[in-house]
Parts: sequence; structure tokens; C-alpha cells
Amino acid sequence: MLRNQGRREGSPFTGVGPVFVKELSDHLSSTRMLVLTLFVIVFGALPVGFTLQTLREVTQSDQYLFLRIFTVSPQQVPISFIAALTFMIPLMAIGLGFDAVNSEFNRRTLSRVLSQPIYRDALLLGKFLGGLATLAVALTALFLIVFGAGLLLLGLPPRGPEVVRGVAFLIVAIAYGGVWLAVAMLFSVIFRSTATSALCSLGLWLFFFLLWPMIAQAITTGFMPAQFRSVDEVLSLEQFSSALQRLSPGTLFGEAVLGLLQPETKAFGDFANLVMAQTRGMIPGTPLPFDQSLLLIWPQITGLIAGMIVVFSIAYIVFQREEVRA
Repeated sequence: MLRNQGRREGSPFTGVGPVFVKELSDHLSSTRMLVLTLFVIVFGALPVGFTLQTLREVTQSDQYLFLRIFTVSPQQVPISFIAALTFMIPLMAIGLGFDAVNSEFNRRTLSRVLSQPIYRDALLLGKFLGGLATLAVALTALFLIVFGAGLLLLGLPPRGPEVVRGVAFLIVAIAYGGVWLAVAMLFSVIFRSTATSALCSLGLWLFFFLLWPMIAQAITTGFMPAQFRSVDEVLSLEQFSSALQRLSPGTLFGEAVLGLLQPETKAFGDFANLVMAQTRGMIPGTPLPFDQSLLLIWPQITGLIAGMIVVFSIAYIVFQREEVRA
């Protein structure tokens, strides 16, 4: 009898569905979601509008013209649409998740929810999936708006390979947002104050967005020898620098997007620091097939998904150990 008292009955995912539906409904109908969506659309519309004006003046044939909408930096705006998304997606994800759990503590509703046939892991997973689905809906809508604007202003329909690469880009963007959603939920579990969790999430984002590239460069410079003796030493230092940079989710997202939306990309980093074995057989300017581009960016995609799972697992472990009684 005593041995069975601590065992859970039923599926551990009991209650995930209702929590997911409630979170999705709350997010989509909230004023916060409306403000975040308008911010993303307005902030992203400026580079897209100028890019479309630039692309309308292009006379040469380009089989990936629609993909240039995302990657071309117009002269009027110093950033491309992808650079704007790298900045905006974390803010949107943090806005959706910074009070996912501690708001339940503050309203003293968490103990009531868990008194229902809903386990803690089901509650946390449902909240995460609800936020991720909301993020996916917003990014899909933005993606369709950009493609629709390109169809109207360019007067050409997107080709099949462009659509496939665009859908793959959308999946990568959702995974990138999932990393920051998991980070926001982790701080929401750790801190009872919503302001503290929001500040910590934004602080970590600013650290990786602004400070980490400079820190990684300084670390690389510290390991740089006074004189290189061989090409292998140059390559090793370049690989070490790239590994440090890729600790940032923004770098992983940027490289994955570069490989998807610029099919001519065959490697990352400075080509001057790559050995000839890596560039042998590469014809400059020739686009890669989609499967080859996918193989090129597969480590970046895996890194984003793994980071999302690891951060969510940490939040899960912390949440399982917390006291939830009012």
C-alpha cells in the first residue's frame, strides 16, 4: 500500500490539451499579442518595402528573386528583413513567456489548477506548446504577408524551390523563437516577480545579441599566436572562433537562414581562412540544391532545437521541485 502511494495514475500528458487550448486562446485574444504582432509587422514592413522597390528595378534573370526579399539590404535601410527578424523574434517570444508561470503564483491560481487531474509537467508543457503555437501563427502570418506583397509588387509567382526554402526558413524561425520562449519560461519558473523574469530574459538576450560577439572575438584574439606556422593553425583558430560564436542562438539562426535563403552559400566564415580542400569543386555563384543546403545547415538547426529542449528541461526540473501551495 505505501509503495503505491507516490505513483501517478494515468498518462503524464493528461491535461496538456486543455492547457494548450486555453493558453493559445488567451494569447491570440490578448492585447499584448496584438501589440507584439503590430510591432513585428510595422518594424519588418520598412525593410521589406524598400527591398521590393529595389528588386523591381532588377532586370537580370534571378531564379530566387522571392528569396531576395528576405536577404537584400536596401540602401534606404541599413538592415535586411532577416536582420530585423533576428532582433524581433526573441522580443516576441519573451513577451509571450516571461509571466507564463509566475503569474499563476501571483494570482494564487496554480494550486487550484494542479488540484485538477493535471500534472505539473503537463501544465508546463501545455503552456510552452501554447506559446510556441502562438508564435508560429504570428510568424506564418508575417511570412504570408511578405510573400503576398512580393507577388503583388513583383508581378511574379514564387517558384517551387523558393516556396520549399521559404517553408524551411519558417520552421527555423519558429525553432529560434522556441529557444527564447523556453528561456523566458525558465525565468518565469525561477522568479516569482514578473518584472524580474522579464528583465533577466531581456538581459540574457542583450548579452548574446550585443556582448557575446565582442567577447568571443576577444577570446579568439587571446588564443591567436604571434605568427601562424601552417594553414591548419589558421583553420583551427577559425573553427574555434566559429564555435564560440555559435553558442549564441542568433548566430545559429543567422547561419541557418543564410544557407536556406541564399542558395549560393556553400560554407560559413571567411573563405580566406578555409583550406582549399573545403572549396575544391565549388563553382562560385552556383546555387546548391535544397537537400545540400539542408545538409549544410543541419548542425545549426539541430543546435537550435537542442537548445530549446535543454532550456525547457531545466525549467521542468526546477518547476517539479517548487512548492506550489498558496
